[in-house]
Amino acid sequence: MRHTHRYSSAMTPQRQAPRLILAPLKGFTDEVFRNTYAEHFTGFDEALAPFVAAAGAERFTEKHVRDLLPHRNTRLPIEPQILGNNPDDFIFLARRFHEMGYPDVNWNLGCPFRPVTKKRRGSGLLPFPEMVDEFLDKTLAAIPGGLSIKMRLGHNRVDEIFKLLPVLNRYPLKEVTIHPRTARQMYTGLPDLNTFGVCLENCRHRMVYNGDITDLTSFRSLAARFPAVSAWMIGRGALSNPFLPAIIKNGHDGIAGKLEKFKTFYNDLFARYQERLSGPGHLLDRMKGFWTYFAGAFKNGQNIGKRIHHTFTLPRYLDTVERFFAEDVGWREE
Repeated sequence: MRHTHRYSSAMTPQRQAPRLILAPLKGFTDEVFRNTYAEHFTGFDEALAPFVAAAGAERFTEKHVRDLLPHRNTRLPIEPQILGNNPDDFIFLARRFHEMGYPDVNWNLGCPFRPVTKKRRGSGLLPFPEMVDEFLDKTLAAIPGGLSIKMRLGHNRVDEIFKLLPVLNRYPLKEVTIHPRTARQMYTGLPDLNTFGVCLENCRHRMVYNGDITDLTSFRSLAARFPAVSAWMIGRGALSNPFLPAIIKNGHDGIAGKLEKFKTFYNDLFARYQERLSGPGHLLDRMKGFWTYFAGAFKNGQNIGKRIHHTFTLPRYLDTVERFFAEDVGWREE
């Protein structure tokens, strides 16, 4: 099975269809979602899986890699992502993924959540370029495949990345993905496109852009501004509008019957999580989480989002969704 695609750094969105990557959203873009999405929609070339916490031999169990079992990930090429700051644990897990058939892994330097960052993992490592240097020096010499990195501009300040880029430039990385916000911003405020542009000019590696690609207009604006970008990573925008990757790939929105196609996708997704998750409470929580994004696809999305948020039993949730689809639902167009 082929898990990754390799592209020349000379390829740009102006010369061919853009390379699109499904972003890793913990609790959302797991194996069930990835497979179901790829059955119903097109546009993504590959996916970066949500992070797996690095674990050494003494703590490793098969649960760590269950979401990435190759025979359960055949719809979309996948690259595993590892979160951690211990080189030995990272090396052990990277080797395990390589044995499973994944040639490359990604190191998470972007997670902004406090329980992660306070342990100097994820974006909590960004203010410490010397630690990143030591990690890469030990890790790259020991893992059998390639290494890519997904990161933010910094933890506290956007200029933290300027001390990191010289470190990254010294190593043979496969690719660098940047979400142009700090960890403190989380997902609020505007991406700092000026700082991203400086990074693009000063990073010798292939660069992937991630952040706030929500429609064809926003993509075209970014692609025109940054023609040297190697690929584009989309997460929340694709959950809010699952047709978005295909629209970007095609360069126009000519998709008919969106509501019926979405309902078929939603029904399959619900049924598969119903089989996978234990108990109605887990299923309800998972689907309510998805509707925080799905609601954005509809003209009256704020209304359905609030109604689903206030459902606390699975029967009430099912009735709310059924009533919503029975209404004169309007798909939100650009």
